[in-house]
Amino acid sequence: MKSNKKYITLLLLMVFGISCGVLAGAFFGLTHDLPQIQELKSYVPSAVTRIHSADGLILSELFMEKRRPVSLADIPHFLKAGLVATEDRNFYRHSGIDLKGILRAVIRDIQAREFVEGASTITQQLAKTLFLTSSKTLPRKIKEAILAFQIERRYTKDEILALYLNQIYLGSGAYGVESAAGIFFGKSVKHLNLPECALIAAMPKAPSRFSPLVNRELAERRRNIVLKQMFATGIIQENDYQTALKTPVASAGNKNTISKSPYFVEYAKRELEKTLGPSQLYKGGLNVYVTLSHEMQSAAENAVQKGLSDLESRMKRHNVPVTSLQAALIALQVDSGAILAMVGGKDYYESSYNRATMAKRQPGSAFKPIIYALAVENGFSQNQMILDAPVSFKNSPSQEAWQPQNFSKTYSGEITFRKALAKSKNIPAIRLIQMLGPSAVAQFAHTMGISSVLSPELSLALGTSEVSLLELTSSYSVFPNKGSAVKPFSIMAVDDSRGRTIWHPKPEKRVVMSEGGAAVLTDMLVAVVREGTGRKAQTLQRPVAGKTGTTDDFRDALFIGFSPDITVGVWVGQDASESLGKGETGARAALPIWTAFMSAVLKDRPYRYFGIPDSVSQVRMDPLTGDLTTDDTPGTVTILMKKQ
Repeated sequence: MKSNKKYITLLLLMVFGISCGVLAGAFFGLTHDLPQIQELKSYVPSAVTRIHSADGLILSELFMEKRRPVSLADIPHFLKAGLVATEDRNFYRHSGIDLKGILRAVIRDIQAREFVEGASTITQQLAKTLFLTSSKTLPRKIKEAILAFQIERRYTKDEILALYLNQIYLGSGAYGVESAAGIFFGKSVKHLNLPECALIAAMPKAPSRFSPLVNRELAERRRNIVLKQMFATGIIQENDYQTALKTPVASAGNKNTISKSPYFVEYAKRELEKTLGPSQLYKGGLNVYVTLSHEMQSAAENAVQKGLSDLESRMKRHNVPVTSLQAALIALQVDSGAILAMVGGKDYYESSYNRATMAKRQPGSAFKPIIYALAVENGFSQNQMILDAPVSFKNSPSQEAWQPQNFSKTYSGEITFRKALAKSKNIPAIRLIQMLGPSAVAQFAHTMGISSVLSPELSLALGTSEVSLLELTSSYSVFPNKGSAVKPFSIMAVDDSRGRTIWHPKPEKRVVMSEGGAAVLTDMLVAVVREGTGRKAQTLQRPVAGKTGTTDDFRDALFIGFSPDITVGVWVGQDASESLGKGETGARAALPIWTAFMSAVLKDRPYRYFGIPDSVSQVRMDPLTGDLTTDDTPGTVTILMKKQ
């Protein structure tokens, strides 16, 4: 009996010893390479990352803004309290980790079968920011917790908070609250008001997304969530809360951080932050090679400024309020999707909101080519006749009938598809979408590159669903690109400090319509320039094609068009969605900007024609009847048709 007890005791001791050894080994394995905590205050980042244009110009130098550490006493109470309330309410009560938060996160991670929610305290975030990678792995989380315990043992809570506020990444190259205050608001942190404090307190969650220099609307929504938390926890009173909610986000922008092509650089930076992470981007001494041509960018900026100046003069002459006049331009390489030029607004330093990529506006008639493209793919030809006459739609007896009209308020009876598109007739487009089905058109638009939500209704034919200029312009590239859609991109390659390429994009190309169908649509859009609403583009004396777009009450004016190798989209409007004035159509307000840009960039390029694939035929057509002829009868036009 005694021998059995002795045996069990020895066995337990062995198990205990082995367990201790395993735990000690695991602990050593996880901690042997952990950094020394005493290095925390002296942590310093390194080299400058440079962004190079496609034609060899340095567009921007990215680096961690020189930290100007400030004492906790110089940081406004609202910023400190708002950040704690949002990021770590139990900060002053835990010892580095929040066990309840961890348990909640573990349960949600198990339910999702992946790391979907973190439970990092401010101390853990500080440890991760300074010493660890951002990978979501169990060993990294354990190391983070160990470092958090060590930091809590060495520093007081106020010291930890001060270190965090001076070290944390807050978007757009800003590390620390003093740097963020300067970049976002052009002032010292100690002079921030309540809404500004709440915005900076909102940033750690997703700095690349919530930066007011990246997306002001998203930044404002996130700021308001922090304000709500501050009100709920008693940090601010209701009067202050309501006043702060109504305060618009107004970022000063730091003119020293970006010198050339600011809208594009910010767009590229956001892509780089998602791909590389801010730490490597701002501290890694990288060389980033981008798609933008500085020569084309200069042409784009000049065209936009001249076009807006002329439009503003007309508006003032006709007593039209000019409250928030803006324009955007995007230029893409047809075959690759490379972004060659980007203008997101009139003046980046007055408004960093990028209207070429972020704004969603109605495209008006600029959406119609997508409908006709689906029709051609379904067997229709451009000499097909369609009725242009008043029409009325009523879904139910209780609903008021929808009676759409042509822009001109006039009707032409039976006309060809070619003429209906060239003259931008509304009624034929509505009849056509009714034949094809609105859902089928919406689905086809998505395959062409439209990512925004499209309402599958007949009014989609009039461009009533909002889209971004970038996605609409990209969808037009399908036509000169022989039916292939390519995803727009801004980064060609990223090299490390030793010159080794560490990242380059993977082309995203897919065939979305037949080569013959794309050629036919190109031919129909050439007709818009030769015979229709885009006639002013004939001044280029080059093979070009495109489509105008105008929304109700002249709120938005667009022209999207292309040469054989460049697709360009232009939007003009007011941020407040007010009228540009009677008669300010896409042809009058947007097309002059498009032609000015294309004139500048095409003048030194070889003269190129649109390709004619073997799957189409050139035939002569009577433009009035759509009848095909075999001779050069006066008044007939040459068109392309898919071979049967």
